Amino acid sequence: MSLRSSLAALRNLCTESARPGAHRPFCARSLSLAFDVIRLCVADLLVLLWTLHPWRSLLLLILELVRGVFPAFRGYSQALLINELQALITSNNFTWTCITRHIAVEFSRLALEALIDAIATENENVVYGSAKYALEYRQMEKRLKLDLPTLADPQIRDLFRESDLFVRSFGGMSSFGLFSTFDFMRILTSISELISHALVLSSLTFNRPHLTAFCFSVLTSLLPLILRTARSHGSYMDEAADPQGTRAILRQEKMRHLAQSEAYRQELIFFGLGPWILQGWAKARRTVLGLERRQLETDLSLRGLISINFSSLATFIQNVPLVLLYRSPSASLGLFTLYQTSVQAIMFTTANLIHSTRMAYQGIFLMGAFCAAMEVEPILQPRDRDVPFEVSGKGMKLDVKNLTYTYPGCEGPVLRDVNLTIGAGETVAIVGFNGSGKSTLAKILLRIYDFDSGEILVNGVDIRRYSPEDYHSRCTAVFQDFARYNGSAQENIGVGYVDKMRCPYTLDTAMRLAGAKETVCALPLGLKTKLDIAGQDGRSFEGDQLVQSPGPAYGCQGLSGGEWQRIAISRAFMRADRPEVELLVFDEPTSSLDAHAQKRIFDSIERIARPAGSSARKKSVLFITHRLSTARRADKIAMMENGTICEFGTHQELLNRDGKYAALYRASI
Repeated sequence: MSLRSSLAALRNLCTESARPGAHRPFCARSLSLAFDVIRLCVADLLVLLWTLHPWRSLLLLILELVRGVFPAFRGYSQALLINELQALITSNNFTWTCITRHIAVEFSRLALEALIDAIATENENVVYGSAKYALEYRQMEKRLKLDLPTLADPQIRDLFRESDLFVRSFGGMSSFGLFSTFDFMRILTSISELISHALVLSSLTFNRPHLTAFCFSVLTSLLPLILRTARSHGSYMDEAADPQGTRAILRQEKMRHLAQSEAYRQELIFFGLGPWILQGWAKARRTVLGLERRQLETDLSLRGLISINFSSLATFIQNVPLVLLYRSPSASLGLFTLYQTSVQAIMFTTANLIHSTRMAYQGIFLMGAFCAAMEVEPILQPRDRDVPFEVSGKGMKLDVKNLTYTYPGCEGPVLRDVNLTIGAGETVAIVGFNGSGKSTLAKILLRIYDFDSGEILVNGVDIRRYSPEDYHSRCTAVFQDFARYNGSAQENIGVGYVDKMRCPYTLDTAMRLAGAKETVCALPLGLKTKLDIAGQDGRSFEGDQLVQSPGPAYGCQGLSGGEWQRIAISRAFMRADRPEVELLVFDEPTSSLDAHAQKRIFDSIERIARPAGSSARKKSVLFITHRLSTARRADKIAMMENGTICEFGTHQELLNRDGKYAALYRASI
């Protein structure tokens, strides 16, 4: 089976599951697919992980094998010590030389085991952290490159949800618990441990008089396990008790949320926020990993080393009373202890092995989902060699011919046979009833959505020949469903042109053109004020409550609908007057503003389109409005009804035609 067909099968299996991440059954089809995933994905993934820390990865494998020998060595050492203690008691000849030597060896073993555990744990933390960071980075980078049509596919969304479970499993945060690719080697270690204990049991004898004490000892040894299971674990946020750690975690989750939330997707794509989000997440993630590493080093202090083997020492002490119970020299309590320890180890190791094997089986599909997700390509990316956009300096010319578009999952088209021409430097208004397809048409012209049939020519070139990133950089827009970002006023405005987010002049110019200067200056901290985004997105993310918590401590400030609209217009104006931008699109930009504010906004748009001292317009403008008095400012007006343009012309031409536009205009005055 090829990689492509295996990935297609995996996508179908994801869709057939009850939910993304649901456990797969042990059936012939799933087993066959699991084998294909291992054959196609494991080698490349292991090479990627090996290149991060080759020597540490080798050390990880060696230390895991060494740790697998510890249980048998521990049982043998304790058996010798108990035999020596039994010999002293039964002989009534208390010479402490031998027993002192065995005690010293036992404590040396405990110290050595604790030291190796500490080294192994620290090494695991480094390797696991680097692996998780590398895989998270690749996944986020891939997701940020995908467009809305690609992510509209339910199978693609499910694929990325499972891919996220795989990546998070490196930190023990997935629904499968603490399991990752590295844990496959622990299965082999568990098998070798079972074999060693089985060999120990086969070499020992067990007499009937030991049965009562043996059962009692096994039952009492289960108590520490029960207590550990019932013990609650700290939350993810507990790892960062200091302010720096809290800020880093919140920043990390904030950027992750921006990358994954559908509410921000169209602006993320249009304004090219992917690199900014990826850079912010990477910086915060590295900080969090550094804090986790320092926290681990603190936990592995002397007190931590002493407590690492407390349960082992407690089990040993638990067996000491047996010496008083069996005073017969013929009864080897050391062998009995070794027998008992081996039986307990076999029970626990078998349970862990079964659990790990089940998790490994499910983890194969998560690994396959990650590899499949890395193969997904954006639909809007040109299949042929893309054409570089050439700036004309006089605005963008758009020719729309017989355009048809249907939303995914819908039966009928939302746009049908749309024909529209926007000349270079022209201002065109689109009006019509609700649901007529105005906003959808604008998003297709902005290359947010693709179209099913028809043609769009931009300056005489098929729009599909342009790279979406290149084309988006030639436009600016205010969307009707604009995003409210979880951040400061400066960030909410600056995302319109991230390169100038920290430029006071660019920010000030954008705010003045949008009439938002007074609004921002009235905020408690000005541009630094955190804005309340309650109601922006029904979904939440880890740490979301802390990020969005209102109150003086966080400086969150609520804004009215009109104030938010000014912020969104300022966002579009961040790059509107740049020479490479040739198309301005405004979808109901002033629906929450009064008539005076509306006039000011459109005056600003006219000044940007026709700079001072220029007789010709430098930008093409397309705006959608329900206010027909505003539509009169446009050179041409397009009247939309039932997903198509039914009338097109100047205001006076449409009135003279006495059609749908004329009737709508008369009804509005």
